[in-house]
Amino acid sequence: MTSDLPAGEHNSGIRNLWQETAKEQVSYAPLDGEVSADLVVIGGGYTGCSAALHAARRGASVRLIEAETIGHGGSGRNVGLVNAGLWTPPEDVAEIMGKAAGDKLNTLLAGAPDLVFSLIEQHGIECEAIRAGTLHCAHSHAGFRDLQDRCRQQKERNAPVTLLDAKQTAERTGSAAFYGSLHDGRAGTIQPISYCKGLARAASEASAVLHEHSRAVSVEPDGDEWAVATPSGHIRAASLIMATNAYHFNVAGLPAPQTTPVAFFQMATRPLGDNLRRSVLPGGEGCWDTAQVMSSFRMDEAGRLIVGAVGALDHRGSRFHRGWAARKLASLFPHLKGEAFEQAWFGCIAMTSDHLPKILRLGNSGYAVFGYSGRGIGPGTLFGKSVAAACLENNPDLLPVPVIERHREVLPAMRARFYETGATLAHLLAARD
Repeated sequence: MTSDLPAGEHNSGIRNLWQETAKEQVSYAPLDGEVSADLVVIGGGYTGCSAALHAARRGASVRLIEAETIGHGGSGRNVGLVNAGLWTPPEDVAEIMGKAAGDKLNTLLAGAPDLVFSLIEQHGIECEAIRAGTLHCAHSHAGFRDLQDRCRQQKERNAPVTLLDAKQTAERTGSAAFYGSLHDGRAGTIQPISYCKGLARAASEASAVLHEHSRAVSVEPDGDEWAVATPSGHIRAASLIMATNAYHFNVAGLPAPQTTPVAFFQMATRPLGDNLRRSVLPGGEGCWDTAQVMSSFRMDEAGRLIVGAVGALDHRGSRFHRGWAARKLASLFPHLKGEAFEQAWFGCIAMTSDHLPKILRLGNSGYAVFGYSGRGIGPGTLFGKSVAAACLENNPDLLPVPVIERHREVLPAMRARFYETGATLAHLLAARD
C-alpha cells in the first residue's frame, strides 16, 4: 500500500493505553547533517530496533531513522501477545513455502519467544513481561476441532502445548463462553511499546545511533552504498534495512511493500479491584479466539481488562465496534457487565495474501521486511536479528525466509475495505442482550 499513515492516526479522541503506561521512555534527536554507517535502518519498530541492536552488538556502525517516534506504528498498538510461530499452522506454512523452507521458518519462529524474553532479561527491559503462555480459545465446536488439529501439529513438533476442555478453559480464563482452548507454554504477554522502546535503548547502549522525527524522503543506490536523505540530513551506508511494515511513508526511489492493511482496535477498562482481578485470567495468560472476525482479551499489570478485535475506530461505523466491545465484555464476564472502557485505540496490521512474512531484495545488501499478518513481536524481533546478520555477512542464507525479488498483492485497498466492512457488519449483527 502506498499511502501515508493509516487513516485516523491523528484522531485526538483516541487514547493509547500503552503509550500512557510505558515504563521505558526514550528520546532521540532528528538526524542533522551528513553521516556514514555500515548499516542504515528505516523504521523504529520491533524489526528495526532488533536489527539495530544485533548489528551494533556485532560491532557494526548503525544509524536508525524513524519518521515519528520509536514504537509509533504497530509495535506500539498491538495486543502484546508474544506467540510462537505464525497464525498460519505449521503444516500450511510448509505447504505454501515448500517443506525445507517451511520447516526452517517453523523451527526458527518456535524459538522466537525465547529470543524476546532473553532480550528482556539481558537488557532489563521494563515491559510487564509475563511468560504464563497464551490461550487460543474456541468460540464454537468447529473452532475446537481446529484447535485439536493445531494441537496435533504442534505436538508432532515437540511443542509444549496442551488442549484444554471447556471446564479447564473456564478455570483458566474465568469465562464459561468457550468450548475449549489450546495453551502454549512458550508464549507470554508484554507491554508492547515498552518492549520496543527497551530494544531501542539497548541498541543505543550498544553504540547504535537512533534518530526520531527523521522521515526518509529519498533512498537510492550510490555505487556500492546506499544514500538516504531525510529533511535535515543524509546517510551513506553499505547496507540498508527497510522495516516500516504497515506504516510506510512514500519514499522517492524506494517501492512501498505491498500488503493489505487491516485495523485492529483495543479497549481497556479501569484497573479492576482485587476481587474482580482474581476472577479474570488468574494465571496471567493472554487470549485470542477462533472466530472469523478474531477478538482478543488480556490483563495488564495494573489489572485493566483489555478487549480487542478487528476494526478501526476512526469512522462513523466504529460505534458498532464500541458497542460490540461492551457486549463482548458482558458475555465473557457477566459480573463485569456495565464496566466502562476508559481507553480505546487501534493500529494497523500488514497482511499478506498467504499470511506469511516477506523479505524483499531492494538491491545490493538492501532488504525490506514486512507482512507479519498480526504476529509482529516474536517474528519481528527474530527477523530483525537475522536480516542484520545477512547484511553484515553478505549472506542471504542467514535469512529466515527466502529473499524475493518482487511482491504484489491483488487489490489491497479493496481487500482492506472488505475486512473493515465485514468486521463492522459482524459487530453490528452480533447478538444483543
